[in-house]
Amino acid sequence: MTDRTATVTRNTLESQITVTVNLDGSGLGAFDTPVPFLNHMLDQIARHGLVDLDIQATGDTHIDDHHTVEDIGITLGMAIGEAIGDKTGVTRYGHAYVPLDEALSRVVMDFSGRPGLFMQADFTRGRVGDFDVDLTREFFQGLVNHAQMTLHIDNLRGVNAHHQVETIFKAFGRALRMAASPDPRMVGVMPSTKGTL
Repeated sequence: MTDRTATVTRNTLESQITVTVNLDGSGLGAFDTPVPFLNHMLDQIARHGLVDLDIQATGDTHIDDHHTVEDIGITLGMAIGEAIGDKTGVTRYGHAYVPLDEALSRVVMDFSGRPGLFMQADFTRGRVGDFDVDLTREFFQGLVNHAQMTLHIDNLRGVNAHHQVETIFKAFGRALRMAASPDPRMVGVMPSTKGTL
């Protein structure tokens, strides 16, 4: 399988973002964004997905964090999509259940070529520190639109909103690790009866 890395820079009037991803990494993360809680969550994707991530971002957080968080999701989705290539030989599907104390989340993904986010998460409070938990959905919506994946996210239970969000990001990392992994029985084979994804 060829080198599965990508670097994407996306600059708008609202944010300036550069993402480097290595799908065959070891879980190394470097994050410099103005949203500290998101940095912590991005580290969960890297560590539990065994992908190397370097994300540098600035944005109009003097307004609020919305544009920056959404645009980081968009740029990460673009980088994942570029790094995975035409998807020949990959497992394609991934899933994970991840607990954190009382919280439990399930994430299921498909590198389908068809963007779709289906998310059910009833967070017990609106903010974790300064982070608006509604931005969790905005991050993943931007990501799936540009990674061209179908993503189902379900927070099955939880009392602590920090735990709820963290289990989602950890489970996403684990599911990504599975879906993006080469399948030794599918070398050179497109994992679709259509012949393309």
